[in-house]
Amino acid sequence: MNEFAEDNDNGSDVSSSYGGNNGSVVSTIADRNGFLGGSQYSPDPQQIVPRSVILKRERKWIDMMGKWEKVKNDNYKKLRERCRKGIPPSVRPRAWLYLCTSNQNKKLFSPHYFDNLCAQEGNPRWNEDIRKDLHRQFPYHEIFIKQEGHGQKDLFNVLKAYSIKNPNVGYCQAQAPIAAFLLMYMPAEDAFWCLVNICDEYLPGYYSQGMETLQIDGDMLFAFLKKFSPHIHKHLKKQKIEPILYMTEWFLCVFTRTLPWPALLRVWDMFLCEGPSVMFKVGLILINLSLRSKTKSYSALKKQYPTMYETLEALRNPPTHLLEEDFLVRQVNSQYF
Repeated sequence: MNEFAEDNDNGSDVSSSYGGNNGSVVSTIADRNGFLGGSQYSPDPQQIVPRSVILKRERKWIDMMGKWEKVKNDNYKKLRERCRKGIPPSVRPRAWLYLCTSNQNKKLFSPHYFDNLCAQEGNPRWNEDIRKDLHRQFPYHEIFIKQEGHGQKDLFNVLKAYSIKNPNVGYCQAQAPIAAFLLMYMPAEDAFWCLVNICDEYLPGYYSQGMETLQIDGDMLFAFLKKFSPHIHKHLKKQKIEPILYMTEWFLCVFTRTLPWPALLRVWDMFLCEGPSVMFKVGLILINLSLRSKTKSYSALKKQYPTMYETLEALRNPPTHLLEEDFLVRQVNSQYF
């Protein structure tokens, strides 16, 4: 069984007119994020930031990237502040690559490295597993909607290249949505270097056999929960609900299959700048929003979520209507550690 096979509209096949058969595609025109259907499709216009503000932010980012090493080393607080405000869409792909600084350097010194990896045959076991997962990654997005289209081919190459570069890890299913997400905003080579950095430097050990690091981080999340939301911690402990039961997909996929798209982009702006601490903050927010009650008491939670089933259902289905991007970012930057 595919551990990360999706059973909702983010993972099922698409309409026959686009290579699938369930008729869930709702438009022939992609929304502002490239979706033609599915739960992430949003025909409504995005909240408009004044054009003058956007241009001002763009100029600041372009200037900052022109002296990147100095900014990163000498003015990190300013960099963090600008990431928290949100990276302008026009410069986000380049900024994300720069935030993965060490791999930007690797790219500069190894211009043909990715192409050489793509040209290799790779491990047949990993190749087969990757091919099985290609159609499950955002099938309603315009670059992945066509079976064996350029998006799926790029996704295969990025994942295969990583499995060759790091044979000790090979391929983990949770890498696929991250790679697909990156490919929506940058060329395959850049997506590869960002994936390498995320897997090997931001989240080392997450995608190895056994996932011991993920389990350790789950215990850390539970410890933070005890400090900041003791009534929820007591409720989960009484029902013997281990963190690994609800936070695995959140952390392994860095929320790419959890958050509404506008909020997801803002979280990634911060995650690539500040690292895994952002994941813990978002995780705590999701737990608190999922298990919300009128009073912050264990008895209220026990009444509202009497068994493990109700509690896990709530945790596995965070209330996305409450996860508006500005609200979520304010929560991330004002609460916890």
